[in-house]
Amino acid sequence: MNRKPHVTLSDIARQLNVSKVTVSKALRGHPDISRETTSLVKKVAEELGYTPNFAARNLSSRKSNTIGVVVPKIAHFFFSSVIEAIYDEAFNNNYDIALTVSQENAEREKKHVETLMAMRVDGLIVSITQETRDSAIFEKVLSRNIPLVFMDRVLPVDGTSQVTVDDKGGAAQAIELAISNGYRKIAHIGGYKEINIGKNRYEGYVEAMKKHGLPIEPDWVIHGGFGEDDGYQGFMKLYKSGHMPEFIFAVTYPVALGIYAAASEVGVRIPDDLDVICFGSASINKFLKPALTYIDQPTDNLGRAAVDLVLEHIGETEEYEPKHVEVQTVLVMRDTCIKKKAAPAAAVK
Repeated sequence: MNRKPHVTLSDIARQLNVSKVTVSKALRGHPDISRETTSLVKKVAEELGYTPNFAARNLSSRKSNTIGVVVPKIAHFFFSSVIEAIYDEAFNNNYDIALTVSQENAEREKKHVETLMAMRVDGLIVSITQETRDSAIFEKVLSRNIPLVFMDRVLPVDGTSQVTVDDKGGAAQAIELAISNGYRKIAHIGGYKEINIGKNRYEGYVEAMKKHGLPIEPDWVIHGGFGEDDGYQGFMKLYKSGHMPEFIFAVTYPVALGIYAAASEVGVRIPDDLDVICFGSASINKFLKPALTYIDQPTDNLGRAAVDLVLEHIGETEEYEPKHVEVQTVLVMRDTCIKKKAAPAAAVK
């Protein structure tokens, strides 16, 4: 099948017997062109099947009106919700989004960033993978004067801005609630300590435990990833040790789901035999039995703040001053993290 050739500005100009500049201005709604001419140009452009050549426009204007976004996952409650907020805020500011997904792979993340730079995006929003340690690609971004905002998961790179949630404070709040409900034997199934969210949520756990003079059992702190399998494996490690806690703080909602799956498999009842709280949630939480009590990280606020910050930097004619925006968390009570029963549960050994 033969491809139909692309309709150009010259084709429209020839049809109307006007200049190419007139057609270009009319399609952009420039005030130099009368309403009648603008209406006629747009009508003919639609009839001919004209679509704008954004690549050519970017080269001439040196601006793409596009923000590049790199996230670790898309089939993930937290990130899918943040992406929606990013799209909405960008759209409201007449910007497009070029979305890429690293799948928690640092090398793929690097290639995505290189591709987005080649696309001449005006700025970048990046949430790093759980294995990212090298900052070289991000320093390359800055060397090209492309504003870079890290979101949620960040690297300490000079010259970059950050939008995060209060991970440490939210984690401490979760432990405070558990302690107020009578729990003392509290475990933490956490993420990688090399990543800020894993590190800060662990520190919040430790801070709250020490504040109340509670011992932190080394076997009850398990560091790993941020997914369902990490929660499953973490719970099984606790269970097989024969030295179970009475409460678990999960670093993410997917980790908590893994805990639920493992507990069900071995006959441990939540919250009767073992209670759980987690950082983050998902729309499916209302269908979970029992629904998890959680520390909410407002994804809408996070996504919008990231877009607003990168647009602020794009609009600064001189070198921009890096900023750190911290979004506050909210404790949401559901069916777990309830008052501890007077008698210890015999089912958990």
